[in-house]
Amino acid sequence: MEISLNFYATLVALVAVLLLGRWIISRSKFLQDYNIPEPVVGGIIVAIAIFFLLKYGGIKFQFDNSLKDPLMLAFYASIGLSADFASFKKGGKILFGFLFIVAGLLILQNIAGIIVAKIMGVNPLIGLLGGSITMSGGHGTGAAWAEVFKNSPYNFTAALEVAMACATFGLIAGGIIGGPVAHYLVKRYNLKLPNEHSQDEIEIAFEKPGKERLITATSFVESLALIAISLLIGTMVAKFFQGSSFTLPTFVWCLLVGAVLRNVLQATKIHQVFDREVAVLGNVSLSLFLAFALITINLMELVSLALPMLVILLIQVVIMVFYAVFITFRYCGKDYDAAVLAAGHCGFGLGATPTAMVNMQTVTQHYGPSHMAFIIVPLVGAFFIDLINAFVISGTLKFPFF
Repeated sequence: MEISLNFYATLVALVAVLLLGRWIISRSKFLQDYNIPEPVVGGIIVAIAIFFLLKYGGIKFQFDNSLKDPLMLAFYASIGLSADFASFKKGGKILFGFLFIVAGLLILQNIAGIIVAKIMGVNPLIGLLGGSITMSGGHGTGAAWAEVFKNSPYNFTAALEVAMACATFGLIAGGIIGGPVAHYLVKRYNLKLPNEHSQDEIEIAFEKPGKERLITATSFVESLALIAISLLIGTMVAKFFQGSSFTLPTFVWCLLVGAVLRNVLQATKIHQVFDREVAVLGNVSLSLFLAFALITINLMELVSLALPMLVILLIQVVIMVFYAVFITFRYCGKDYDAAVLAAGHCGFGLGATPTAMVNMQTVTQHYGPSHMAFIIVPLVGAFFIDLINAFVISGTLKFPFF
């Protein structure tokens, strides 16, 4: 039996997931203390329920996916529209240091995945797909490289299934471990927390998604128009470069268009972007996108994973936790900003940038704002990591055991 949910029913389902997550978290001190995001809590519960209904009741749910891409692209466009080029200078040495840290994890993930695959006697491509391709690259990068591996000279026919299973596992794990890692660091090192009241005026909008913001119908339409323009031009540019030697994911183009649009309007004094309003639109898009991603995952793929695959994925989670605590945190300053950066790194180091943003949002709502983290993570996680990862993967494939 298949139950198909149309656009409206799917939207209701996504909102219900968020409300369910909020309700459960409000009644669980553990979830509150360890900063588990609402979409992750609600999404995992619904995904498990859907899995059991399919396995034991023969009931399959089909969601309308027309919301998925626009929500994701709107989130990235809102990041671009919030990116004041002048604020990039604030990242300074930490931004470049964080880039090196991220690159180091990409290499480590691939080494670990390949070594485990070789030890367990399986195709090393499984280790690579369970490495930086899906752990730091997510579903999009995983699907793209899977198409490469399915063809000659690799001829790995199960590449897409392995990639999607790994990316799904990473998305869940990245959302679960980020908050606890930050909580551990704050308590372990007795970190000095920010004075929230003294920083409200310079607060970056994405840090406090729950804060009330004054919005009018006119200003809302203006902000919505900027996001729509970013999506329109971004998708057009992505389509233009499709198939060429210079390609970037569509969401990166939307982010770049949003950033250029914002700064051109600001420099020419044509329009001042309403950051708080753009943040509301971006945060809503982010939460709904994550809810959709989690309730549409196929847990059958995770259940059907072979033992070597599970071993590789679990090792990647352990590596991410230790790397965030002993490398990311230490080399980013060993302060509260570094702890929030570590939580964000867990998000996109195993899952995706939206997961990283939610991780940091839940941490900053609990402990206070971290402006530096919200400048650095979107830049690295939404743009630089894809470029660095492409070079790392290409270089890894040059080794003879492939």
